[in-house]
Amino acid sequence: MKRAKVVFISTPALGNIVPIIEFVKLFTQKNKNLSATILLISIPQRPLVQSYIDSLTTTTTNATGNIHFLSLPVEDPPSLDQFEATIGFLSLLIQNHTLQVKNALIDLISDSDSDSDSGQVVGFFIDMFCTSFIDVAKELNIPCYLYFASPATFLSFMLHLPILDAQVSTDIEYKDSANDFNILGFSNPVPIKCFPSFMLKRHIDGYSWFLHHAKRYKETKGIIVNTFQELEPYCLNSLVHTTSHVVPQVYPIGPVVDHNGPAQWHQDSWGHENVMKWLDNQEPSSVIFLSFGSMGSLKDSQVKEIAKGLEKAGHPFLWAIREAPKDKRELPNDYTNLEEILPNGFLESTKGKGLVCGLVPQVTILAHKAIGGFVSHCGWNSILESLYYGVPIGTWPIYAEQHLNAFELVKELDLAVEITMDYRDGTTLVSSEEVAKGVKKIMDGDGELRQKFKKMSEKCKDVWKENGSSSNFLGHLIDELMAVI
Repeated sequence: MKRAKVVFISTPALGNIVPIIEFVKLFTQKNKNLSATILLISIPQRPLVQSYIDSLTTTTTNATGNIHFLSLPVEDPPSLDQFEATIGFLSLLIQNHTLQVKNALIDLISDSDSDSDSGQVVGFFIDMFCTSFIDVAKELNIPCYLYFASPATFLSFMLHLPILDAQVSTDIEYKDSANDFNILGFSNPVPIKCFPSFMLKRHIDGYSWFLHHAKRYKETKGIIVNTFQELEPYCLNSLVHTTSHVVPQVYPIGPVVDHNGPAQWHQDSWGHENVMKWLDNQEPSSVIFLSFGSMGSLKDSQVKEIAKGLEKAGHPFLWAIREAPKDKRELPNDYTNLEEILPNGFLESTKGKGLVCGLVPQVTILAHKAIGGFVSHCGWNSILESLYYGVPIGTWPIYAEQHLNAFELVKELDLAVEITMDYRDGTTLVSSEEVAKGVKKIMDGDGELRQKFKKMSEKCKDVWKENGSSSNFLGHLIDELMAVI
């Protein structure tokens, strides 16, 4: 069989890069005649992300040698006065790499022309914020696919967004026009309080950028979603059978999970020995884990309420907390002095019962037998990791589409405990009583939720077996790509 090449590019953010890397590994393992080149955009403003990007070019990520990394020349970042929202900064940074992406693709095509053994470029995969490269793919006559690292419900929401935008006058905020909306892919009306953060202020550039990207998704040849048929059947079927939207072929190929964590986690910078030793000394399924992701941070007042709630709940806990960044281009940092942020005497009174730490490799923690529940920001990677390891979730969304994810888990799938679905940092406060109630419900429930997660954990593995749904969809996608040759 002839060889072929596929090219990928991702937004420089961990939630986008990591699933693409893991998908590429599955992709090249499925068909040994496929090789992949991953174009990397640097982001020095975010050292955590940049260190992961740098590690990709120095560590061996596959045994077959079918995956190659190419770092694009570093572009000057957009100035702060050019944007109001983080997505504005990222979108402009990505768009500024258009010429470098075009040149890289031309070089890869030239390599194919000069060396037939290297394989023809048969597909270019972008992610949800890299739509400016669709034009490059069209110009070079390369089939362009969208890799969507969020759930099918958020994809459906994005495809529906241009219709929403046209329905509601541009001088009116969505929250002032209705309390809830019927959205393609949802069986229940979606309340405005659970809309993604960028939807709350239409006049800022965050909204306009999301709308811009959403309008371009239909120009791709196909959309790969990091989900699986058994998890989101209603939404996936809605996307297939809709007559009101132009929807490219959708391939639910997931869950794609990085079980090892980024390479930098293998160092002891996060206190691996102390955290794992503490977990090893806890009873199975006894610890509640609280983590709000690499980009998540909370106000001081909210941190104190959580601390009081954990004391009231009385369960062993592992709590990762981070300090808000001073620059919106940057990520949160670990606190240097926890006693300044926590209630007086909290660390002493919970000594032995709980452990407070900075950012930890989430998947490593969720895989530990001591973890019995997860208070999560509801990032999609986190949800998939929790489902894979069968750890029940309590919802605490903070930013991006996380509120929509929480709504799906609680109302659409009945797969989570609602602690909050509408938390907005700085405008809402979850009380210690609500925290304690949520933790107790996760840890002391009747076992029904735990059984649901156990069954879903089994499905997460079954879909990758021979004739499993995700394995079959991946095979169909590869057949489509190879047919180009």
